[in-house]
Amino acid sequence: MAEHGAGAGPRVLSGTSRLAGIIGWPVSHSRSPRLHGFWLDRYGIDGAYVPLPVRPENLVIAVRSLRDLGFRGGNVTIPHKEAVVAACDRLEESARCAGAVNTLVFEADGAIVGLNSDGAGFIAGLAQTVPDFAPAEGPAVLFGAGGGARAVAAALLKAGCPEVVVVNRTPGRAEALAAALGPRVTTGSWGDPGPLGRAALVVNTTSLGMLGQPPLALPLEALPPQAVVADLVYVPRTTALIAAARARGHRTMGGLPMLLHQASVGFALWFGVTPVVDEALADFVAGDIPDEAPSEHRAPCG
Repeated sequence: MAEHGAGAGPRVLSGTSRLAGIIGWPVSHSRSPRLHGFWLDRYGIDGAYVPLPVRPENLVIAVRSLRDLGFRGGNVTIPHKEAVVAACDRLEESARCAGAVNTLVFEADGAIVGLNSDGAGFIAGLAQTVPDFAPAEGPAVLFGAGGGARAVAAALLKAGCPEVVVVNRTPGRAEALAAALGPRVTTGSWGDPGPLGRAALVVNTTSLGMLGQPPLALPLEALPPQAVVADLVYVPRTTALIAAARARGHRTMGGLPMLLHQASVGFALWFGVTPVVDEALADFVAGDIPDEAPSEHRAPCG
């Protein structure tokens, strides 16, 4: 079987092509079409995966319309991960735990099923990127309290993390997340470095650091030297936070490994093949992602 770009030739869609896509607003930043396109080429699948920009007020009707048009399902990205629950007929346990949906499956009987592969993708990416770290080593501090934060928090708890501290600019959202996930989840105050001092893992789940956004500036000098720093942002591939953490000698994980691993769940459900996450895929997806944020978006992080 030919690899992408190695003589496989263009895919030609038929009248029975399997269709999926990514729903967001905006959705132009997403590399998911590039990622799934690589796999479709690699495995010679008669199918397509397309970007689907959907305004928030049109979300539910758009999801139902995609089902009626014959799509197999799709991914869901910001700002729709929590709101799309209203369009689902059934939620898998992963979505119930996360309180958010990042993957939709349209079943043969018309049912819309929501699941969440973000948490599993984060854990798999962490295991691949920082293999000598285990979530059970100590507390994790998460910045942000949206759907991504809840999915990662739930997955960390399942993996044995003893405590997750959620820090958000709006305290009420952090408190709601903690209440939903139980006593091992607590909250911290934005700007208070205290939780960092005992952290084994720090995770940015906000959009801060994304290309065009200001960086997440943290007092990294408060972190224990052995702490791991992770960022869900993958555009740029190396955020200011990750660059600062590496400069201080911390083990790090950018957002790309999570993106790749979470994507494999939906691909298998829509296209019938469990894809391999490997270096060739990572290199291809990263091919059009800037490696670092522009200098004007780099700020001291500690």
